[in-house]
Amino acid sequence: MNQENQLRTPVTVIDKEVTWDKTQVIMSKTNAFGIIEYANEVFVDVCGYEDYELMGQPHNIIRHPDMPKVIFKVLWENLKKGKNFHAIVKNLAKSGRYYWVITDFDIARDENGVIVNYFGRRQSVPQEVVAMHIEPLYKKLLQIEAASGVEFSEKYLVGFLEEKKKSYVEYIKELIYDHEKNQAKFAHYEEEQDGEEEEHRGFFGRLFNR
Repeated sequence: MNQENQLRTPVTVIDKEVTWDKTQVIMSKTNAFGIIEYANEVFVDVCGYEDYELMGQPHNIIRHPDMPKVIFKVLWENLKKGKNFHAIVKNLAKSGRYYWVITDFDIARDENGVIVNYFGRRQSVPQEVVAMHIEPLYKKLLQIEAASGVEFSEKYLVGFLEEKKKSYVEYIKELIYDHEKNQAKFAHYEEEQDGEEEEHRGFFGRLFNR
């Protein structure tokens, strides 16, 4: 997660998904600079690194080369302002395999209001959502970054979302919610009636069991 420090154990990328229990929640704690201070057993099992290999390392030890930099730029801009951010991320396991997750954060501050820790929760993302919507968008952003840099990747993302008339978080929420409706996973789901912000909070609260 630390954008300045790109420490990474060399890994040969394999285009195969990690096999893991997608009902489980991957959890981690980092300091304000994204250095890992804790990883739960699910994190260790899924990423393939041992606890001692993760402690003290930047969270980007699991960053996948298929991820456009602009997504982490936007994520960090929000976290540093003390705002939770839900992003769909492709991670790289020690084996070289990948796994897709959606993020959720709690932000801890000291007595002076300075951010000291980020507590991250990550859950699996429906494969249909990734294949149909996220992968094509991220591939386009990567191509733009390679040709013109992150600045224009971000401009494209802004334009893409403006066309959708949604923020990034609203966009991915809609993708997942529509998928779940189609799968009838929330047959008894009731729309929030207290405005868009309350609806948004209710959806992600349910998604992350908060």
